[in-house]
Amino acid sequence: MFEERTVVITGAAGGIGRVLSRAYAEKGAAVLLTDLPGEEGEALARSLAQEGSRAEFYGADLSKPESAAHIMEAATEAFGSVDVLINNAGFGIWKSPLELEVEEWDRVMNVNLRGAFLCSREAAKVMKRQGRGGAIVNISSTRHMQSEPNSEAYAASKGGIASLTHALALSLGPDRIRVNAISPGWIETGDYTALRPEDHSQHPSGRVGTPEDIARACFYLTDPANDFVTGINLTVDGGMTRKMIYEP
Repeated sequence: MFEERTVVITGAAGGIGRVLSRAYAEKGAAVLLTDLPGEEGEALARSLAQEGSRAEFYGADLSKPESAAHIMEAATEAFGSVDVLINNAGFGIWKSPLELEVEEWDRVMNVNLRGAFLCSREAAKVMKRQGRGGAIVNISSTRHMQSEPNSEAYAASKGGIASLTHALALSLGPDRIRVNAISPGWIETGDYTALRPEDHSQHPSGRVGTPEDIARACFYLTDPANDFVTGINLTVDGGMTRKMIYEP
């Protein structure tokens, strides 16, 4: 399905990003992993390469606007193309809105939202030159439509990603570049066995999510055969955003 295609994954050293990187590599894609410079991303790329996959790591800080172009240059230099982009990089600062500093707000926005836009723009330039279209998936969050206290910067950035997705889908559609979003709910990236029965049972699906659930959703949205799917926000949350919850 993804042989002869290059997939760029931001935030590749994190919990979901690591699974996405391995999942695409196992499907035969060439994978450019990018995250902040560090040993974790480099070690993952080395491990994938030792297993026979085409994988390289490029360290970049998405708070710096020039990083997006450098990432796409690294992908084309390593593998000759950019066919799929997964905008997975993101972080939050959980702090009272009465105390959140402007610099903290800006850093969350610059990495999560501006970073997704700039990476999408630079990837789209490459995809347009190649002339065979492409697919972009933006990782939003169910927090773009529901929240916990003290999550303003993160929630706003994820809401922006959801809106950015349908705008880009319209703008890039003429070049056969599809743009979709995924809104994960509770995706456990730590010790899954440590979860309590009530953690699972509160989900209509009967379980907490895993990074593999997001990988399968990405496969669907980036499969070249699914070229009729663009501009959507696919919620992957075990049904939690459809559950009415009242205090007993």
